[in-house]
Amino acid sequence: MTILLVDDDPSNLDILSRLLQPYYEVLAAPSGERALEIVAREKKPELILLDVLMPNMNGYDVLAILRKDPATQNIPVIFVTGMDSSEDEKCGLKLGAADYITKPYRPPIILARVHAQLELKRARDWMRNQNAYLEAEVARRMHDIQLTQDITIKVLAELAETRDNETGNHIRRTQEYVHILAARLQSHPRFSDYLTDEVVELLAKSAPLHDIGKVGIPDHILLKPGKLTVEEWTIMKTHSLLGAQAIERALRHVDRRIDFLDMAKQCVHFHHEKWDGSGYPEGRKGDDIPLPARLMALADVFDALISRRVYKLPMPVEQAQDIIAAERGRHFDPDIVDVFLAGFTEFVAVARQYNDEE
Repeated sequence: MTILLVDDDPSNLDILSRLLQPYYEVLAAPSGERALEIVAREKKPELILLDVLMPNMNGYDVLAILRKDPATQNIPVIFVTGMDSSEDEKCGLKLGAADYITKPYRPPIILARVHAQLELKRARDWMRNQNAYLEAEVARRMHDIQLTQDITIKVLAELAETRDNETGNHIRRTQEYVHILAARLQSHPRFSDYLTDEVVELLAKSAPLHDIGKVGIPDHILLKPGKLTVEEWTIMKTHSLLGAQAIERALRHVDRRIDFLDMAKQCVHFHHEKWDGSGYPEGRKGDDIPLPARLMALADVFDALISRRVYKLPMPVEQAQDIIAAERGRHFDPDIVDVFLAGFTEFVAVARQYNDEE
């Protein structure tokens, strides 16, 4: 292990060098400035024995610089000085010195304290390396869990879409629409407290699950190319409740709250509710409809209007824009409609980027 000796007195450097060289690699610096040049090298000393009283730059100055630099702040420093007052020692330790040795030199004391500080440094370095490894391992596993979670969401969402007349791009488009709406609403006084960056990302993550309940709808209803009968439409409308119940059953198997699944359940259950209370399944009205569902409602309707279905042709985006605007305060939250209209070009760009011909 390498020890750096710093002292403007050559005789002191010679005494300490002869004492320590049988056990350690020893470097010597006759001034604070030279000491800083040495510690700036790639290979740094494991310990510094630093004289306090030196011309130009004293030991306190050197230590202050070492402690400010992340590359040297963890190198232990033992002050070696002729000053033996408790105030001097207190000052040195307060500045971050690991120990304080007074002259005249007592070889057994110096060797014992040097050994103790090097052992402490070795233990701290080991702990630091272990912590870094554990942090990296936790980050890797969290990434794996996140990736697995995202893939599972995608698979479940696309499973629902395969039973419908819609395409996988519908999932991506509506997810992007929800993200745009939520991000634009972050500065709105009604929503700013709720729509943190984390919540915006969770909303976008949960959006693909909005129609997962369609897996419970019989094919002859779900895939029917024509208009549904009253009885068939009643069954079709149960998909929102079926999806919410499926997520609720899944949540019963965990012992803590999972935020994105809570949002997904709100979105699945209530995205067919309308601002004026004329929607389903519960006829909720206004702010009684959870915000994730209100965002999803507009995103879902806009995409349905501009998309091709077996029973209809796609509608021009300008016509869809007019329909959404006309439903302000009826089907949709007025403030969400305003944000949609203000950012309409973004929605059109998403629709074109993820069109069904891709």
